[in-house]
Amino acid sequence: MVKTKNEYINREISWLHFNARVLQECNDPNVPLIDRLRFLGIFSNNLDEFFKVRYATVKRIVDAGKTGKSVLGGERAKDLLEEITKIVIAQQARSLEIFTGIEKELSAENVFIINEKQVSESQAEFIRNYFFTKVNQELMTIILNDLTEFPLLKDTAAYLAVKIVMKNGSGVGKHNRYALIEIPKGIDRFVVLPKEGDKNYIIILDDLIRFCLDNVFTMFEFESITAHMIKITRDAELDIDNDLSKSFIEKISSSVEHRKISDPVRFVYDKKIDKDTLQFLKEKMDIMGTDSVIPGGRYHNRRDYMGFPSLGRYDLMYEKIEPLPVKGLSMKGSLLEMIAHKDYMIYAPYHTFSYVTKFLREAALDPKVRTIHITVYRLASDSQIASALINAVKNGKQVTVQIELQARFDEQANIEYANQLQAEGIRLIFGVPGLKVHSKICMIEREEAEGMKRYGFISTGNFNESTAKIYTDYTLFTAHQGILKDMNKVFAFFETNYKINKYKHLIVSPHYTKTTFIKLIDKEIANAKAGRVAYIKIKMNSLTSYKMVDKLYEASRAGVKIQMIIRGICCLIPGVEGMSENIEAISVVDKFLEHPRLFIFGNGGDPKIYISSADWMTRNLDFRVEVGCPIYDPDIRQELLDTFDISWRDNLKARVFSEKQDNAYRKRGKNEPELRSQFEMYYYYQRKLKS
Repeated sequence: MVKTKNEYINREISWLHFNARVLQECNDPNVPLIDRLRFLGIFSNNLDEFFKVRYATVKRIVDAGKTGKSVLGGERAKDLLEEITKIVIAQQARSLEIFTGIEKELSAENVFIINEKQVSESQAEFIRNYFFTKVNQELMTIILNDLTEFPLLKDTAAYLAVKIVMKNGSGVGKHNRYALIEIPKGIDRFVVLPKEGDKNYIIILDDLIRFCLDNVFTMFEFESITAHMIKITRDAELDIDNDLSKSFIEKISSSVEHRKISDPVRFVYDKKIDKDTLQFLKEKMDIMGTDSVIPGGRYHNRRDYMGFPSLGRYDLMYEKIEPLPVKGLSMKGSLLEMIAHKDYMIYAPYHTFSYVTKFLREAALDPKVRTIHITVYRLASDSQIASALINAVKNGKQVTVQIELQARFDEQANIEYANQLQAEGIRLIFGVPGLKVHSKICMIEREEAEGMKRYGFISTGNFNESTAKIYTDYTLFTAHQGILKDMNKVFAFFETNYKINKYKHLIVSPHYTKTTFIKLIDKEIANAKAGRVAYIKIKMNSLTSYKMVDKLYEASRAGVKIQMIIRGICCLIPGVEGMSENIEAISVVDKFLEHPRLFIFGNGGDPKIYISSADWMTRNLDFRVEVGCPIYDPDIRQELLDTFDISWRDNLKARVFSEKQDNAYRKRGKNEPELRSQFEMYYYYQRKLKS
């Protein structure tokens, strides 16, 4: 059936389908066993964040008595909450099935995850000793029966809900007592027990506590005692007050603190919990209404599986790659001198991220460097970037840092960094009213014989050496004075944001990104109608802007061939006759998190190529400061065309977007060789070094 009316996939539902692709990795035999467990942790962590932010946003619409149809793609908010809950329950059940299968495969590899009922006598002695020396003093245990007010449960903390069946004659006769034990966060969730021959044993902290429950409740005489896990997820949206007497840091700090008491949006419980215990908890917690109540398995906070111990079993994990150097860009010489003659691109984690810190370290020590300007969104917990900037200011450089205090779930870390950097004498800028600063840019000014010269870098990802090991991102180093003049205007905008600048090279949100990309698409439409070369190739994290989706549908109808690699949310439906038959879209989910934004427009045979910090989401286009950069260097242009092609040809880890939304893996042709793009990408850069 030909469709002439534009249709969309709801962004929340599309996100859940993305997380289903993560869950597919847990079940993929091509993924090493321990890494499959770690993907299970990623799946769980993603789901926690989804409920804190996206589910909470939809719930706010319902609580306000609105339908939300205008912002939810025509779907009623109340109906969407029910649909989300249904999908999540099914995904949780699937994740439990997968986990059970992984446990069996681990057992075949002599790795045993045991529970409190499987403990041997020799292990019991170790566990009791571990409990008394490391765990007991960290436990927060609350007897619930006599409390007039139920204690406030921490967001996404895991609790054991304990039911104690008392003996007759213990005061007031036989009855039940209920208690909560908070699982301590400061202790490893996975306790490695003494090895027995070739056999490795692990007990989860929850089960270790279950094994020792009689040592916790020594004050009671009981017939039986059982413990089942529960977890609350709270609304994580920041409600920033308008008190003019407070600084911006104080307002953000107050909002982050308020998260601790925000409304619950999800209650997850062990589906084997006794009915009376569950009823007691739900009544006391007042979660009988519209909150999402999800039956789950024995263990919650599966995000902890991201840190599952290696046990020295490197045969059960992905082999770590050694990040490669960039051809022609030596870590031994002066980066500034090399960049002065040519642009260079690093593609982490295939290339070493050390070039970024080397650039800043060199700038910090170079007596000719006068100023450093940089944007900060997410830093590593022990950041070499922050250290280099502090080093620079100690060497007399003027250092200005635009730090985004509202970076989701990194607010507290960024507040602490802001205080640290400010104390060291670094000048801080705290954003633009009404906008998040999500751009990834850095510029230095260096006094040379010909006058002041600028150098800088522009990235698709955060300046974070930790995530650079697992996120794929492009970073362009350049001394192109036109690009850097535009970058200087961006930094000026942070301080005088009433003035809208014009840019000759950069594509900057919120003023120009949407309009510029629409013009580029219009050019492809015109070329297609005129019979010239017309195509669009896009790689990004998410596509949710209906305005941009509509424009791509228009291009498809005009005959423009469109290839899209979208890791996460995709509200566009490809391959529909009359609407999107010229659009193909895939998602690659594999060892590394695909994070770059790359845009290629055919332009009649002379491609226009851009990298950017912006996805095509309403927030990135209209409510953030984002920077996109054209690629002029012919070698880098070819490299980006090559890397897109490698990702596009993936036939092992690519899933196809379609009307079915079934995450079907791309089918490999009969004589087509296997291609796993992330592995092939590394080989590509190895070959470049040898060429």
